[in-house]
Amino acid sequence: MQTTFTISTEGPGLYEFTRDVAGWVRGTGLCTLFVRHSSASLLIQENADPEVRTDLTAFFSRLVPPSDDPAMAYLTHTCEGPDDMPAHIKAALLPVSLSIPVTDGRLALGTWQGIYLFEHRRAPHRRQVTAHLA
Repeated sequence: MQTTFTISTEGPGLYEFTRDVAGWVRGTGLCTLFVRHSSASLLIQENADPEVRTDLTAFFSRLVPPSDDPAMAYLTHTCEGPDDMPAHIKAALLPVSLSIPVTDGRLALGTWQGIYLFEHRRAPHRRQVTAHLA
């Protein structure tokens, strides 16, 4: 089985789409998710306290600031805006694919785990995540 999920974003942050994936999976196997973009990532992260998402976004913004920050003056790929190359760096540091076991039609996630697209760009986007269940 294969499908593609489209996730609309409104700027940097974590966008949960666990329910979409959970509603799609069937049977028993391994669900693989792959984000089809070079400036976004995928994460399995806590979904109980929204402060976790806020803190992760803030941490990665401090770790890799925009290219117009003096600390990033070494960057040469700046023609697509000050958030573009930093978004590529964040996507290089974080996973772009996930594998989640599926047992009896249920994702084998922990109690407080959710599946997130981590948007690294400032502008709204429509991100695609391809899912494969084998």
